[in-house]
Order: sequence, then C-alpha cells, then structure tokens
Amino acid sequence: MQTRNKIFDDISQLMTNAMGVAQGAKDEADTAMKGMMDRWLADRDFVTREEFDAVRAMAQKAREENAELSARLDALEKKKK
Repeated sequence: MQTRNKIFDDISQLMTNAMGVAQGAKDEADTAMKGMMDRWLADRDFVTREEFDAVRAMAQKAREENAELSARLDALEKKKK
C-alpha cells in the first residue's frame, strides 16, 4: 500500500512540475510576442495613444488661441473704421 502512495506522490509531483514548466513557457511566449509586436509597430512609425492624445490637446489649444486672436483682430478692425 505504501508503494502505491509513493507512485501517486511521484505522479502528482511530476504533474506539478509539468504545469510549472508549461506556465513558464507560456510567460516566455507572451513576452516574446509582445516584443515582436512592439518592434513591428515601431517599424511602422505608429504613435502611441499617449502621443496621439498630447498632439490632439496641442491642436485643440492652438484652435482656441486662433479663435481668440481672430476675435481680437476683428475688434481692432472695427475700432479702426
């Protein structure tokens, strides 16, 4: 009976180790895939979301400043006449 428990213990240990190896392989594959995708995106000159949002905010601010300056010019032209 004790030999049988030893066999089950060995099988259990083997399965636990196999799951650890499989998890390690999955993590390694995920890291490799992420690295490949990052390189692929960098090669295509795509921008990150943060960069896009920053440029969009700058453009919005420039439009607002342009509208303010345009209004000031209109007011100055009316005063001139």
